[in-house]
Parts: sequence; C-alpha cells; structure tokens
Amino acid sequence: MPRITGSYSTTRTHDECVRAFVPLALPPSDPELDLTCYEHQNRRAELALARLSGMSGLVASTEWLIYSAIRKEALLTSQLEGTQATLTDVFDEEAGLTVANAEDVEEVTNYLQAFRFAREQLHSPDGLPISVRLLTEAHRILLDGARGASKQPGAIRTTQNWIGGTRPGNAAFVPPPAEQVRGLLGDLEKFIHTDAPTLPPLVRIALVHAQFETIHPFLDGNGRIGRLLIAILLEAWQLLAAPLIYVSGYLKAHQNDYYRRLTAIRTDGDWESWVSFFLVGVEASAEEAQRSIVAIAAQIATDRKLVLGTGASTLQALRLFEMLPTMPKLTIDLAQRALQVSPPTARGAVNALEAVGVLREISGRARGQIFAYEAYLDLLRG
Repeated sequence: MPRITGSYSTTRTHDECVRAFVPLALPPSDPELDLTCYEHQNRRAELALARLSGMSGLVASTEWLIYSAIRKEALLTSQLEGTQATLTDVFDEEAGLTVANAEDVEEVTNYLQAFRFAREQLHSPDGLPISVRLLTEAHRILLDGARGASKQPGAIRTTQNWIGGTRPGNAAFVPPPAEQVRGLLGDLEKFIHTDAPTLPPLVRIALVHAQFETIHPFLDGNGRIGRLLIAILLEAWQLLAAPLIYVSGYLKAHQNDYYRRLTAIRTDGDWESWVSFFLVGVEASAEEAQRSIVAIAAQIATDRKLVLGTGASTLQALRLFEMLPTMPKLTIDLAQRALQVSPPTARGAVNALEAVGVLREISGRARGQIFAYEAYLDLLRG
C-alpha cells in the first residue's frame, strides 16, 4: 500500500465540482521516512555546501559572489515560470539602460528585491522570522508591478486556484480549498520551527518546499516564493553562511523531473523520490557554484594584475575595478556616481580600465557610451 499523503475535498468553483487535494501535516508518516535511504546523499550534499562556504575566501569580497549567485537564482527561478529575460537584460537594467522586455526584467528584479527583503529580516534582531507573514511580505514585493497587480500581491488566496488545464475541472492539480490554506500554512510554520527536529536540515527543506508548492497559497508566484524559501532556509539553518548557491539552475535543467516528483508525492505518497532528487540537486548546484567561484576568482586576479601593472592606473581606476564584479555594465555617469568624483575623473578611471582590456566599449557611440566587463560577464552567462 502506498503512503497516504493527503485527502481530497470536493469543492464547487467556477460552476463545477472539483476534488481539491489537502495534504497531511509534515513530517511524512505511515510509514515515516527511512533516513538510511538518504544518509549517503545527505552527507554528500552537506559536504558540498561546506566546501562551497569555505571557498568564498578565494575572492576579496563575498558580496561579489552573492551578487552573481542571487542574480542567477533570480533569473532561473523566473525562467521556470516562463520569463524570457536574460542576464544581459538584468545587467542592462541595473546600469540604467533601456531593455526591450521590461516586464520580464521587472519580474526578475522583483525577485531580487523580495529575496533581499527576506534576508534583511532574517539578519535583523527585530526582523520577521521565517513565517507566513515573511512570505506574504516577500510575495507583495515579488508581484509589484503591472503583471502582478491583479493577483492579490501579499495576500493569501481567498479563491480556488489550479495548475494546468483551462479550468479547475480539467486541471493537472487542484490545491486545497481557500478556506483551508491558512491552517495548512500554520502547520507548515510549526514544522519549520520544530524545537527538536528528527530529520536532517536538507531533508526538512525538501519537505517544506514540496509542502508549500502543494498548498499553493497565492494566486500567482507560488513557485518563486517556494524556491525563495529554499534559499532562505539554507542560510537560516546555517547550511550556508551566504546565498552562494542557485538551486533553481538544477531544477530548471531537470524541470520535467522536478514537477513529476512533486506530483508523485500527492498521487503515490512517494516522498522518497522527491527527497532523493532534491539532495542530488543541492549537491550538483553546490559543485557548480564552486566551479563558478574558482573561475571568477581566477579572472579577477588576472585582471587585477593587468590594472596594477600599468603606470596609467590611478587610485580611482583601482577603486572602479574593485566595483566591477557588482557593476559589470556601466556608463561614465554610473561610474561617477559610484566613485563620487567629477565626470573627468570618472572618465579617466574608465579609460584606464579600457586601455588594459578589462573594460570594452560596446555601444559604438561617441556619446552615451556603455562599457562592459566582458570576461566576467561571459563567466556569469556560462
């Protein structure tokens, strides 16, 4: 007999009766998860995260690594929902340049702001803990703008939603009825804050993410908030000292498996396959992040030698170079504001970095020129 992970509640919505799935509270039971099944995978994933944390010392500023990692996560988690923005679009928007697909880019930048808000709350003595309120506030930020205005940003849904299909009656999955959502979220919050957890942190994160996706508490943005929850739990439960991993890359690369294994929890009671998939994904994502850090550290070290090795470099050129990993596309105006110097001094700093090949002018214009740290951008795109 397969494990039962929930029950069905018949509810009337959109002039038809549908069977909405109501999950049982965590952790899985009857039978409980057999931890021996995950001991090896969990240890490998935890070690990969530990190695990743240790490698942050390869660069002068952890903020450089956080900058690239959270932008990759923001982009990839948004692409899982169909957003067509690219990293180039994101960097263009941050440099104050015009982007063609502004609404897609807005979705990515909204995720960045929601994630920044969640981290600030967690690191503030007076901030919100990981809770329903924290997630609803992050959701409000995520859906800020034209596309999200009609999707009740920051509000737990009060109507029935569904996944797949054109209506609830032919949907691939119908989440719990609206009147049960708050109670289910309350149970999930209790599980997150269990005083004496019996499951390893990564296994608990896998369970929390799947349960959140099953509850589907918002009219829109559930996938992105659910994956944001993964990121903040990794940090809150001290598996990572900083958000250096982008798990959404693995989930996007294995998108069909991702959704299939979440579905199997509800249909077959198969928590085991999902947890195994998640642990493998965390390990793979941590290893990819390690490779990225090594490449970024090597590139920056090489380019710093170029900058230091020329007599044309000034103090402002060196200062600007140290800013490039968090400002890889820039204009003279942007450089001036970042350095807080005069326009001629800013232009001199940019020209010095262009002269040694660190920056390249990419607009082809005489006025309003745009410069890019292309070697670094190529690493991030890769």
